[in-house]
Amino acid sequence: MVPNPFKPTAGKRPPVLIGRDAMIEDFEEGLDNGAGAPGRLMLLTGNRGCGKTVLLRELQHIALERGWKVISDTASPGLCNRLAEALRSSKPRVTAMEIGPSFGRLSVEAARAKGETLRELVNTRLASMASGKGLLITIDEAQASSIEELATLAVLYQQILGDQEATGLPDDKQRGLALVFAALPSMVDDLLEENSITFLRRAQQRTLGMVPQPEVRDAYRQTIKASGLEIAYEVAEYAAQKSMGHPYMVQLVGYYMWRAAARRKASAITFSDVELGYKDAVSEFFEAVDAPLYYSLRSPQRLFIEAMAHDGQKPSQMADIVKRCKHTQSWASKYRASLIRERVIEPAGYGLVRFAVPLLDEYIREKIFWHD
Repeated sequence: MVPNPFKPTAGKRPPVLIGRDAMIEDFEEGLDNGAGAPGRLMLLTGNRGCGKTVLLRELQHIALERGWKVISDTASPGLCNRLAEALRSSKPRVTAMEIGPSFGRLSVEAARAKGETLRELVNTRLASMASGKGLLITIDEAQASSIEELATLAVLYQQILGDQEATGLPDDKQRGLALVFAALPSMVDDLLEENSITFLRRAQQRTLGMVPQPEVRDAYRQTIKASGLEIAYEVAEYAAQKSMGHPYMVQLVGYYMWRAAARRKASAITFSDVELGYKDAVSEFFEAVDAPLYYSLRSPQRLFIEAMAHDGQKPSQMADIVKRCKHTQSWASKYRASLIRERVIEPAGYGLVRFAVPLLDEYIREKIFWHD
């Protein structure tokens, strides 16, 4: 039996990175165009499940194919310490699979006592590489980094540019440093307000949003045909509608409709397979995206969106939310603003708001109201 071609696991590289071509091209051009090229400093943002980690993995893959070295980490306390340890490693290549909690927690101060600043460690690594190549550092969940550590990386990036410029080599011959960060949109707003990390304002900022339905449909047809099954144009169109263009749902719907057909030992995916697949996809999306988001919110924010859930997928009137929550207009305005800032809801016209996260209204009605 042919393995299921869809990869809904978080961070797993899918067979087709639909809707991300422009971002990938920007990065490729950054590597190819030499020191200081804009694509070597990128800030990827998007809501949960929009494929930030998947795109980071793809950029790592591209860099490795071009002969660059890669260090990847997920932001948490001790980020710069772990990067320093990775740079000290004698391994010829450091990839995402080789970075983790098992690395030492040697402090930056201890590193400096050894005469090994991040700048020196990066320059040492670059010196061993062919001209025109470089080091890519990717940081996922950048909102979890301390301002001090991000400021350290900002200084590092500028120092390495200066060090390479001092070599007198042409830009395309200099050894480079590329930094790519991924973070939630609301957290990025906070980061960009910090004077100590103004360099992020100069980064190429790319927001990962929904994928256009025609691109999803075509990706379904291409991927399924390559896996040995068939899917009619109309069925692929229906599956694309069910995915809502959300990158994670695209993979979930694809995975479960393919599984439904495979279990029937069928040669083609049908409308009924899509229906079955969608049902399983919704259940998993609830647990992977909607539930963590709901429980990460403060109690007043939950009350606000619970009031919205009564309206289903229709936009909610602020007046109705005030009435249902039994609070004042100023209270509702305050939490409306906070939820918009965190991309949980969005304006939908004068006095109207709607959910910005797929299926969150259904999750509340089915999982929260059911328990009440």
